[in-house]
Amino acid sequence: MKSATYIVKWVAIVLGSWFLLHVAATTIDGLTDNAQPADCLLVLGNTVNADGTLSPRLQGRLDKALNLYQAGVSPTIFVSGGLGKEGHYEGTAMRQYLVAHGVPAAAILVDNAGNTTQATARNFVATAQVRHFSSVVVVSQFFHISRTKLLLKQQQFPRIYGAHADYYELRDIYALIREFAAYYTYLFQG
Repeated sequence: MKSATYIVKWVAIVLGSWFLLHVAATTIDGLTDNAQPADCLLVLGNTVNADGTLSPRLQGRLDKALNLYQAGVSPTIFVSGGLGKEGHYEGTAMRQYLVAHGVPAAAILVDNAGNTTQATARNFVATAQVRHFSSVVVVSQFFHISRTKLLLKQQQFPRIYGAHADYYELRDIYALIREFAAYYTYLFQG
């Protein structure tokens, strides 16, 4: 019985250490912006409220993309999201926000079928092949960057950079925990 307890203890220590190391690596990767001049900015969707306004999280992502676009990092912005339960297409709402803030409509590519991060990665890569994009800056919350990069790498997309939204909330702790499971789900599917 003592040896079973010993094994359980060490398994718990190993799993706990793995989790903590992954969370630390995800946080460091997500908070270390390495945006380079790229063919496109890829902005992942999030909640559009029932009244059509953007959630603070989504607005943070778009504000980061606006800063990068205005700094000349990329001439094109790919916005991706799905139809939210609130009744709004995230991609369309994102486009409207960017246009209202001075981005020409012709510089924005809209994907309203990006219901998941994996769908967004696939849809982006399909568009990138047609448009001959070979580099992208992923724009999302810090905890979301690593998984998005993984999914793009699994699609053999060549050059991937990241930039995180300057919006934080207590819910980010839950999101980091969720990202641990999501990352390895996609890693082992890949």
